[in-house]
Amino acid sequence: MRLRLRSLGVALAATAALLTLPAHTPATAAETPLSQGKAVTSSSDENAGTPAAYAVDGSTATRWSSGASDDQWLRVDLGTTASVTQIVLNWEAAYGKDYKVQISADGSTWTDLKSVTGGDGGTDTLDVTGQGRYVRMLGVHRATQWGYSLWEFQVFGSTGTSQPGTCSTANAAQGRPSSASSTENAGTPASAAFDGDAGTRWSSQAADPQWLQVDLGSVQTLCKVDLTWEAAYAKEFQLQASTDGQTWTTLKSVTGATGGSASYDVSGSGRYLRVNGTVRATPYGYSLWEVAVHTDSGSVPPVQGGGDLGPNVIVVDPSTPNLQQKFDQVFAQQESNQFGSGRYQFLLKPGTYNGINAQLGFYTSISGLGLNPDDTQINGDITVDAGWFNGNATQNFWRSAENLALRPVSGDDRWAVAQAAPFRRIHVQGGLNLAPNGYGWASGGYIADSKIDGTVGPYSQQQWYTRDSSVGGWTNGVWNMTFTGVQGAPATNFDSGPYTTLDNTPVSREKPFLYLDGSDYKVFVPAKRTNARGVSWPANAGGTSLPLSQFYVVKAGATAATINAALAQGLNLLFTPGVYHLDRTIEVNRANTVVLGLGLATLVPDNGVDAMHVADVDGVRLAGFLIDAGSVNSDTLLQIGPAGSSADHSANPTTMQDVFVRIGGAGPGLATNSVVVNSDDAIIDHTWLWRADHGSGVGWDTNRADYGLKVNGDDVLATGLFVEHFNKYDVLWSGERGRTIFFQNEKAYDVPNAAAVTHDGIVGYAAYKVADSVNEHEAWGLGSYCNFTTDSTIVQAHGFQVPVKSGIKMHDLLVISLGGKGQYAHVVNSTGAPTSGTDTVPSKVTLFP
Repeated sequence: MRLRLRSLGVALAATAALLTLPAHTPATAAETPLSQGKAVTSSSDENAGTPAAYAVDGSTATRWSSGASDDQWLRVDLGTTASVTQIVLNWEAAYGKDYKVQISADGSTWTDLKSVTGGDGGTDTLDVTGQGRYVRMLGVHRATQWGYSLWEFQVFGSTGTSQPGTCSTANAAQGRPSSASSTENAGTPASAAFDGDAGTRWSSQAADPQWLQVDLGSVQTLCKVDLTWEAAYAKEFQLQASTDGQTWTTLKSVTGATGGSASYDVSGSGRYLRVNGTVRATPYGYSLWEVAVHTDSGSVPPVQGGGDLGPNVIVVDPSTPNLQQKFDQVFAQQESNQFGSGRYQFLLKPGTYNGINAQLGFYTSISGLGLNPDDTQINGDITVDAGWFNGNATQNFWRSAENLALRPVSGDDRWAVAQAAPFRRIHVQGGLNLAPNGYGWASGGYIADSKIDGTVGPYSQQQWYTRDSSVGGWTNGVWNMTFTGVQGAPATNFDSGPYTTLDNTPVSREKPFLYLDGSDYKVFVPAKRTNARGVSWPANAGGTSLPLSQFYVVKAGATAATINAALAQGLNLLFTPGVYHLDRTIEVNRANTVVLGLGLATLVPDNGVDAMHVADVDGVRLAGFLIDAGSVNSDTLLQIGPAGSSADHSANPTTMQDVFVRIGGAGPGLATNSVVVNSDDAIIDHTWLWRADHGSGVGWDTNRADYGLKVNGDDVLATGLFVEHFNKYDVLWSGERGRTIFFQNEKAYDVPNAAAVTHDGIVGYAAYKVADSVNEHEAWGLGSYCNFTTDSTIVQAHGFQVPVKSGIKMHDLLVISLGGKGQYAHVVNSTGAPTSGTDTVPSKVTLFP
């Protein structure tokens, strides 16, 4: 705890300084702020005792305070559009020296109401003029070493007095997606009627009825439609609107039309507008040069796709000046910044980069922007080492490298990582050393779709999973090294060594990635592979490319409401590096939606909401982001499919790749379930679900989280499953025909005593439990470790618990006591030798039953 008091001298100085600032008019004492008690979010909270909600609770005895960095904000949702006239900021001792007050209609695009420089704390009363639903304080520079701290943030003004808008002269349909019942030929597509060019047209086949429709992107109030007919016009037609493109309401029926140009006043609302021709005036089809749709000026415009990638995406090419310095600057900030808010993505345009050593710290990612890894060549290194932690690499989490070629200076690149540090689509023209300098402790890791020409040396790595790759060789290993579809992998020797090897991966699909097509950003979405072996490139067979215009590019200040509006419009999501607080659940309801994060973009659900729900639909791709539990308990941080999902997705499964979950560590976090998979056929490809054992807000009940992964769907496959430290079962699998290839686990360190985890006459919850109702399940290469630091006398009954049935097959299991802090009595059920002593020798079972 820290206590901060203003001296009388400081207070007098502040009073004097106020005389030099613009005059402030205090709000009327009896007036209740529009902001009081409203939904509020922030970029960060210093701790659980200073949440954002305290800045709008009407009490000057409670406060919000942020993390100790300049780029922080506090945002209030007024609940409706308001005319804002005054904002009052009652600062605690940790005040903003320079800050902005901004307003927004949608929580995404912001307008400055007032910029304050040289502030002196105390109470700032700002007279402003603006309209919007969201108001925020955006910190620029702090006045102290602490964060920003507000006793109260008050917004004054009025609501409900705005006049209805007028009919806009702008064409809301121009350039929007369109379709038609038919086209006469390739030269007369539906889009030609909405391109703003009076020299191009849509024409249909010669039949009745025919229709032409446009997607405005969001539900809007419609007031007028202009039609410019070619000679083949409609004598009778309807103008119709729909909110979903399925159910239509007729706004106007027209009979006896004479073609040419005509305008029709309409009244109604919809996202889709359709011209439905019923009777032609000629023997030809229907033909329109242009259709213009006008909306009420008060309508909320659709969320726009595309745009820039934000300030924390660093795009470079081989000619970028001081490139090494850019890498070094970010590394200096992020090397040991394990629980900070900084997030960075380096994007390297295709070309050759010489003499580069890109050292990667926390929340830093590096990716090439070619369609193939060899398009971006680094003659140098991408380095992860552990100097910041005295040569111990077991906490080198949350970073990544992807989609480039690498020729290491010394012949071997060093990639000494732990969990949540994927290495994807990399061509290493040399060897790969997975141990830190000095060969200290290491606990990783994951490689996929990569080609390592030389030898991979894991050395001190306790476990590793490699998928659909090729290696020139693999030397040694400690406990659990698992390979599927890896050319050059060592043969299985689990009886006497660490290796479990499968020739192929039964089902896989590589992670979507950003690339440049000329000067245009696109996202490549790889196709599903069956029984894959080796890398997917350069063929990239069967994949599809999506332009950035089909993505809502999520940047600082975006709200969950805007994100959901973008999804409802049919946009995908590209989260730029940052920390995003959510006041409602992100709802992914459309098949084939891509949700892709850059730079370990982080989602934080506030006030107990779930972070993300995915509908029971085909082919959703979730990739490259971190969900960080909020301080109020969420039921489920990520849910794939609602309860009872049963649709068959075998041809086009939903994938979850490099999606990580953290409960605690960056502050208190609470969630009953981390991830629940209800949809059938889903693929979980590399995840780390972590209830924190160190950092801030850590304790048996402080960051309680009962379950890491629950699988209720059938035919779910997990490849590269890392789940640690949950209060009950780390994995609870209830779906049929589930398969897991590689599992790494540590039981919770902070179990207070054996009684706290005794249930059904069993001491300890299994790390991986297959429900008694399951008839078919198979798994390979599973390890569970115990390190009961609070009570080292605990003897866990087993690491794995499964029903004994002919359809259950568990291959290559092990349990380990780390330094003798607790033990396991058995490996699986009551089978397998107990661990003992402090020698960290694994107890193994190669096949059960």
